[in-house]
Amino acid sequence: MQISAKVSDISTQRSACAIISADAKNRLSSSGSALDQAAGGFIGKVLKRGDLGSKLGSTLLLNLVDGPAERVLLVRSGDGVLSQADFRKLAKASANAVKGYKDATSYLTELEVADADSAWQAQQLALAAGLAAYKFTRCLSDAKGNPLVKFTVHAPERKQLKAVQQGAELGAAQASGSNVARELGNLPGNICTPAYLATEARALAKKHAKLTTTVLDEKKMESLGMGAFLSVAKGSEQAPALIAMQYKGGKATEKPVVLVGKGITFDSGGISIKPGMQMDEMKFDMCGAASVFGVMNALLELQPAINVVGLVAAAENMPSGRASKPGDIVTSMSGQTIEILNTDAEGRLVLCDTLTYAAKFKPEVVIDVATLTGACVIALGNHATGLYANKEELAKDLLAAGERTGDRAWQMPLWDEYQSSLDSNFADIQNIGGREAGSVTAACFLARFAEDYTWAHLDIAGSAWNSGAAKGATGRPVPLLVEYLLGQ
Repeated sequence: MQISAKVSDISTQRSACAIISADAKNRLSSSGSALDQAAGGFIGKVLKRGDLGSKLGSTLLLNLVDGPAERVLLVRSGDGVLSQADFRKLAKASANAVKGYKDATSYLTELEVADADSAWQAQQLALAAGLAAYKFTRCLSDAKGNPLVKFTVHAPERKQLKAVQQGAELGAAQASGSNVARELGNLPGNICTPAYLATEARALAKKHAKLTTTVLDEKKMESLGMGAFLSVAKGSEQAPALIAMQYKGGKATEKPVVLVGKGITFDSGGISIKPGMQMDEMKFDMCGAASVFGVMNALLELQPAINVVGLVAAAENMPSGRASKPGDIVTSMSGQTIEILNTDAEGRLVLCDTLTYAAKFKPEVVIDVATLTGACVIALGNHATGLYANKEELAKDLLAAGERTGDRAWQMPLWDEYQSSLDSNFADIQNIGGREAGSVTAACFLARFAEDYTWAHLDIAGSAWNSGAAKGATGRPVPLLVEYLLGQ
């Protein structure tokens, strides 16, 4: 989708739909008032009738307004200065309302938002529009997507145009990256295999000079001693892959940020098999890897002067005569031995070897992203990503990036007191710590393999996809990660 910024005169700007706001007292924004005057007061009459709901974010489509716009979308903006959260509601509501049209122009940048400039507003509008326009059609026989192909953000003044354009470009890149992640996450496990992800990574590198891709196969992983990683893939016919995508936008001497994504393309639980109900959703267990792909795509679009490595730990977790069994002990790349008490706690096994491998890039920071624990869903639901970090400054930066984008995280404890839950009688560490604080002990497990660098862990088990009627990948935490990286 094409997203751009423009100083738009609503009385002459052609569009399939113009988006304007009305506050709690039915007062229109500047452009809305101009349009109402040109339409002989028609919009004001509609507002007086009470057709637009009073709830913030309510929308009403008008088809009979004279002017160059074929339609006008009224959005209820509330009273006074908006909070950032309220503005996001308006952006999302208006984007969802216009996604059925070929193009739209938003004049919501004329609203006043607390602690936010026009660039931030443009970013939120572009992000919302890009996300709303996505529809999964890959496996549909009648593959009709949403028709919105052009979205224009209005710059209230010419002196603001550059800032609005930059904000729109950032939001558009965050949306396109999120949609890449959603598409990969939504693909079924019989299509999106470790080999498929490797092929996608190689294809991406062929298109972009600043990106290089290497793939470690099973034999290479064996030579590196990745016993934990390989123990997960033993039961599957699908070969595992450790995919490394390197974006080289900064100086060769600058240390990279390394992103590590859990890429379990289907998780049956292995021998510790999951219940059958909703097991289909375990195709989403590679959403951490999908988000790494999404971030790399956004970086290639924005071309920032930074170095970023994206590592994808791809495997399928299946039961078979070759599969790992509860009680098996494996040796990780770090040399630490691990007792596998539950084969459904497999994400930490592929991640721990990948975190050890990440050290070879001499990273400035390492951030792993994983649909790691159901316990995180119990703790935080689907609104917040669980955040753990071994350096408080990194945690604060990631939390701030989440607040700026609305892709929010919540910091969880990473205290030594929890480590004893992972003690094993037979190995250096066991792969589960019991039911209590399950997300915390999973993070504590990973922390043992990330002691040599600054590290954070994002548990996205609750935020990576939606269930029920709105089932599908969300693309989170791509906006958060892109925002964080650009801040570096």
